[in-house]
Amino acid sequence: MAAKSFASSADVAVKEQTLEVLGEGVYALTAEGDPNVGAVEGEDFLVCFEALATPAAARQWLARLREHTDKPVKYVVLSHYHAVRVLGASAFDAEVVVAHDHTRALIAERGRQDWESEYGRMPRLFAEPESVPGLTWPTLTFSDRLTIPLGGDRGDLELRYCGRGHTEGDIVAWLPKRKILFAGDLVEAEAALYTGDAFHRDWASSTLDTVASLEAEALVGGRGPVAHGREAVDAAIAQTRHFLATMIREVGTVHERGGTLSEAFGAAHAALVGTYGRWPIFEHCLPFDVTRLWDELCGIDRPVIWTTERDHDIWNQLQA
Repeated sequence: MAAKSFASSADVAVKEQTLEVLGEGVYALTAEGDPNVGAVEGEDFLVCFEALATPAAARQWLARLREHTDKPVKYVVLSHYHAVRVLGASAFDAEVVVAHDHTRALIAERGRQDWESEYGRMPRLFAEPESVPGLTWPTLTFSDRLTIPLGGDRGDLELRYCGRGHTEGDIVAWLPKRKILFAGDLVEAEAALYTGDAFHRDWASSTLDTVASLEAEALVGGRGPVAHGREAVDAAIAQTRHFLATMIREVGTVHERGGTLSEAFGAAHAALVGTYGRWPIFEHCLPFDVTRLWDELCGIDRPVIWTTERDHDIWNQLQA
């Protein structure tokens, strides 16, 4: 049997982008399992949620957005630090770049390594990589909650920290007046999870409980289609929780009996592939997911930094 191509390095197919208007002045761009982005209009400004992997990629999104509004971008909100979400921020020419306190610390600690790692794993997402001017640094951070008044009768946009999950510093953007939630990678709709920097047990329990407690009626996850209606929102949260719980159960069982990382990967793959194997980036992510969970079970609280060398070592051990 031929070895699997490394991560998403062989994924060169262009994904169809879909721009949805979720309500007056609320936009989401999805792309068949590529990272989702969004925007919310204030009275005389825009808040953009996520920045994509390069300024060139971000400018393509902005061109679509400009078909609906010419308001200037005042805020760019980074849900977390991963390169495919943040390195395009310079294209927005925003007054303020917002992230969680932990996200800023993670950029300082591992931003350069993460950039190199993700570029190697997912080169297609990095359109014109030379357009990236360097690491993206937030200019405003917070620890719990930050409210952006949108002006007029538009209500507020609430940025909230729900707890450790996909990373140590994920935040969501919540429009309570519209009941619309931009959940970042804390929730995926019909897309497999990347958990290589995660806190699995927190995420699967208290963090998702907090997300669910908002009772959103529309949810834009990190990847996959927009969830419309409470039933679809609940299903997306439940799918995310089920993926995490299955991994925790399967990997935990192997760890408890003194098995190996390779055995844990095999058990998790067998338990998940029937439901999630057809979804975007499943095969790409799972070796890194299981390795991070194995580290947690071994008592390593904070994720080990991913480097290009470590990426290939794990891939060759578990997936090739």
